[in-house]
Amino acid sequence: MRDPHELYELEPAGVAAVAVAQEAAADADSGLVLLYHFEGFMDAGEAGTQVVAHLLEHGSPQVVARFDHDRLVDYRARRPAMVFDRERWTDYDPPEILLQLVKDSVGAPFLVLSGPEPDTEWELFSAAVRGLIERFDVRLAVDFHGIPMGVPHTRPVGLTPHGTRMDLASGYPKWFDQAQVPGSAQALLEYRLAESGHDVLGFAVHVPHYIARSAYPSAAVVILEAVQSATGLVLPGTELRLRVDEVHAEIEEQLSQGDGELRSAIRGMEGQYDAVAGADDRDSLLAETADLPSADELGRRFEEFLAEHERDSE
Repeated sequence: MRDPHELYELEPAGVAAVAVAQEAAADADSGLVLLYHFEGFMDAGEAGTQVVAHLLEHGSPQVVARFDHDRLVDYRARRPAMVFDRERWTDYDPPEILLQLVKDSVGAPFLVLSGPEPDTEWELFSAAVRGLIERFDVRLAVDFHGIPMGVPHTRPVGLTPHGTRMDLASGYPKWFDQAQVPGSAQALLEYRLAESGHDVLGFAVHVPHYIARSAYPSAAVVILEAVQSATGLVLPGTELRLRVDEVHAEIEEQLSQGDGELRSAIRGMEGQYDAVAGADDRDSLLAETADLPSADELGRRFEEFLAEHERDSE
């Protein structure tokens, strides 16, 4: 394997800021937290994308490391935007995979790794991130995204935690035992970090499959609350919470103008949801009813969702 350090460049000012944050963390007998999410794979309801955008907007981000997007991103698969003005090109928006130092609502520092999902060199990328985690004494790495599920928008948003620190995310019902789904750089990074002995935690938030391709702030809020509970960070979320009722009203408005078929399907999902709501002490909630998706069906739904997403991008 080539040298993972070749995949990124450090920003001196950002590294210095992390050093200051490390000293403060050492005084508090704790290390930094890393939150990470990559765009382009599975993110139903734009859940993870909304969380990252919200944190960066309110957290005064400072770049610590820039990854080499020329090596990691397939431009023909995800063509970056360019601006043509009259007779010449005037602007170019390159993809960026950045590690940034961010502050929470009370000024506590943490790290955010985000950008497009790498198309190549996943193993080298994972090794590079692991090196940065060790360099900056990260105590916990947390990833998150949305997954499409056969659940109704009229019920509380569910969450599936995973990783090596399940003690930080206790109390969530177990929806399924095992599923084979398409891999991702985000999942591989979690796998490799756990394999090397680092503390990792992930959150997959359940988004109603019929609105999985639209921004669903309820899912983003649930992720924020779960991350906050697990890490102790005080994360901003007021704007996202204000959008929850607005989007819910928009969904109801669209349903009221439909032909009733989707509304009938939603009522069926409500009945299924309510039937298993008290079954969180069982091994798997998906085993409680044949009408809810099996692990294989869930995997197929992931693949269908990704295929539709790729067609729209083209």
